[in-house]
Amino acid sequence: MLNIARLAFAATAIVAMTYQFASLNTPPGYAKAHFFSFFTIQSNILAVAALFALVLVPAARRTPLFDGARVAAVLYIAITGLVFALLLAGLQEELQTTIPWVDFVVHKLMPVVLVVDWLVDRPRHRLPWWTVLAWLAYPLAWLVYTLVRGASVDWYPYPFVDVSELGYGGCPRARSRARRRLRRDRRRSALGFESSGATLRSPWSTAQNAS
Repeated sequence: MLNIARLAFAATAIVAMTYQFASLNTPPGYAKAHFFSFFTIQSNILAVAALFALVLVPAARRTPLFDGARVAAVLYIAITGLVFALLLAGLQEELQTTIPWVDFVVHKLMPVVLVVDWLVDRPRHRLPWWTVLAWLAYPLAWLVYTLVRGASVDWYPYPFVDVSELGYGGCPRARSRARRRLRRDRRRSALGFESSGATLRSPWSTAQNAS
């Protein structure tokens, strides 16, 4: 029964992400790689992989490496849920999850599913303390990638990493600033998809060069 539930939730996440990606009505010049640059999407892909792996590998055959990778996937999707709840709720349009059921699946359902699954079926091995450092490697790599790529294409997936607006060190006020810019830009009809479909602007910046 547990494996059936895992397969069902994994399939739900796949359908949600695929549907959202297929629904992107992006203008010419918009890099669809932006979609896969969101930590939300990446962590959901890892969550799906973890669920499939749990189905395929019986508990008796799970190694410490397997358990460590699984916990990492749980940690990353939990971060997605917490960051969304604390910093990003209400910014679904800018996060490209405007479809309500997709937003629910990737930001709320999957974090809960992975954490509950971990509680129900605990890892068999005690992991060494330095495993925590290994778990941090991916978020740090994502941050470096985001900053480097953002400087190149003038686009950042989240307000708290948009150094073009905040600089280095302005992250704590990111959410309030993003909301103010959102209201301002909407009044100017300069944010999001223009009615003509000619331009897509960065969520956190009033100007973006087409890549």
